[in-house]
Amino acid sequence: MLRTQGTIRLPRRLLLLACPVLSLALVAASPPGAAGGNRAEVVLTRPGGVEYAIAIHGGAGVIPKSLPEAEKQEYLHALEAALRLGQGVLDAGGSSLDAVEKVVRALEDDPKFNAGKGAVYTRDGRHEMDAAIMSGRDLACGAVAGVSTVRNPISLARLVMERTPHVLLAGAGAERFADEMKVPREPASYFDTPKRYREWQEFLEKERRKSARPGETHGTVGAVALDRHGDLAAATSTGGTTGKLSGRIGDSPIVGAGTYADNRTCAISATGAGEEFIRHGVARDISALMEYGGLTLAQAADKVIHGKLKPGDGGVIGVAHDGSIALVFNSQGMFRGAADSSGRFEVRIWE
Repeated sequence: MLRTQGTIRLPRRLLLLACPVLSLALVAASPPGAAGGNRAEVVLTRPGGVEYAIAIHGGAGVIPKSLPEAEKQEYLHALEAALRLGQGVLDAGGSSLDAVEKVVRALEDDPKFNAGKGAVYTRDGRHEMDAAIMSGRDLACGAVAGVSTVRNPISLARLVMERTPHVLLAGAGAERFADEMKVPREPASYFDTPKRYREWQEFLEKERRKSARPGETHGTVGAVALDRHGDLAAATSTGGTTGKLSGRIGDSPIVGAGTYADNRTCAISATGAGEEFIRHGVARDISALMEYGGLTLAQAADKVIHGKLKPGDGGVIGVAHDGSIALVFNSQGMFRGAADSSGRFEVRIWE
């Protein structure tokens, strides 16, 4: 049994037995504002509890509502396909770790998102990618930063977790580890996309006019899940920010900032202004508010995203130990989706 500041939290299975009549669904939206953004969307445990739950994201930031309908549908279909992959793993009794890795691999392979194939360019025209994965069961975690030839950085991050005593490998060391693990590699040109090239050229032009500001691209991808065994997991992958200095590392591979999972509380994956998520230790802060403050996932995520970060900084997806889901952002939009064993299945951008 866990006790946190006057709140008694039973293990999930005992909680389900102790609270058989609990049934509540809640969706709360923040008042519309210049920066947009939504308060937490959460489904609390139904009678008997959800058996599994999963949430995914494809980045948060300035996503214009004038997005052409065809392009909007492409994003929604991509999110739906990735969400179904993860849901399929969980529905078949697979682990949350396998589910989040599979989802993030799919998003890394999709050039629409800023991870893997669609990674943005650094100031000097390179691709430097970061990723992290974490198990809530034992706090095992692995991460890579600044890799440039690894097709799926999230899978290399999992190998760091499972095959080394370390948490984070970066740059040339991570590339050498990829050699040892014989993971799929690609030439630099594989990660190029016309859209990201245009963004890079626009950045360079702004830099020539002294108006460039790295960090305008928020396209990180991530997934969080609770499996039928009660285990949580989180995974996050990114290409960083357009025009970033070579060697810059954001929050995605930093455990406790952009990625975190603990079976006692929640699994979190963040997206947005990485430096701000690092400064505030966003992912771990949400977990700590649950563990020590007795807050729900929705309350904790709202407190951090809307109370500590600046409007437009980004957002998080989270799944709690009880199967509740939170999708919270203070930016104009966030590519996101959620599903659970109760039949919930949704993908959204702005709403």
